[in-house]
Amino acid sequence: MFGLIAVLIFFMFRNGKKRQKAMQELQSGLRPGAEIMLQSGIYGTVVEINDEENRATIQSGSSTLVVHRNAISQIVTPVDAPADAVVSPDLAPDDDPAFGERIASESSDSTNDVSKADASNAEVNDSDGESDQTPKA
Repeated sequence: MFGLIAVLIFFMFRNGKKRQKAMQELQSGLRPGAEIMLQSGIYGTVVEINDEENRATIQSGSSTLVVHRNAISQIVTPVDAPADAVVSPDLAPDDDPAFGERIASESSDSTNDVSKADASNAEVNDSDGESDQTPKA
């Protein structure tokens, strides 16, 4: 009985932390130009955010609303990241080395060792499944 109560309390605190984290992410994603939905169901676009007073100015159609930041329930269309957060162009996602591959910035001797090891591991199999060469250690 006490174990069941402890599990329920654990899940209650866990869900509360998840909600706080989701709200923090929502509040940090608010930027002018983002399309949002208020808790009342009104859609609008963020015009201005006042962090000191926790207010947001929203434009919905031809009207402008000033609401509390907590009245915003979700971001429908987020604004792109600011220009200073752009990833440098010299790094590409496909530049990562393959598993076991050595990075080119190491000495050229080690890269030659890797290419020799790759050549020795690439063995040709006979029709009965045995290799032509013996593996080198």
